[in-house]
Amino acid sequence: MRVRDVMITNVKFCSPGLNLAAASEILWKAGCGTLPVVENGRVLGVITDRDIAIALGTRNVKASDALVREVSLPKLFYCAADDDIHVALQTMGAQKVRRLPVIDSKGALEGILCLDDIVLFAEEKGELSYADVIETSKSICEHTSAFQGLAVAL
Repeated sequence: MRVRDVMITNVKFCSPGLNLAAASEILWKAGCGTLPVVENGRVLGVITDRDIAIALGTRNVKASDALVREVSLPKLFYCAADDDIHVALQTMGAQKVRRLPVIDSKGALEGILCLDDIVLFAEEKGELSYADVIETSKSICEHTSAFQGLAVAL
């Protein structure tokens, strides 16, 4: 199974110059948690609802005064439409992300791959098994050493 068999193609995205209030509105209306950040036809990164919440919770600014470029992470994890779905699952698990932009060879956005959608394609036995999805989810959720002491300290 290929990423193209599972990915969503009607993807909402934003520009790096968009303010967080407008980005939040796109997320709300689209019912999604991630927006690829696109400039000049190329994906530069992603911004999540969590990124926005943390940025606004830790800064003394209004959402309309903060820009996506100030909050989105510069490191981009992605996959290609022709990638095997298991390769994408490995990337998700290793990078602890639930969504990957699907990008072509020129960096243009083709879609988005979401763990939630992958679950809907999984079968008990088959090319994409429940076990594949569960292992990826466990890898994403696994606490790193940076977070292990945090619960104790709180």
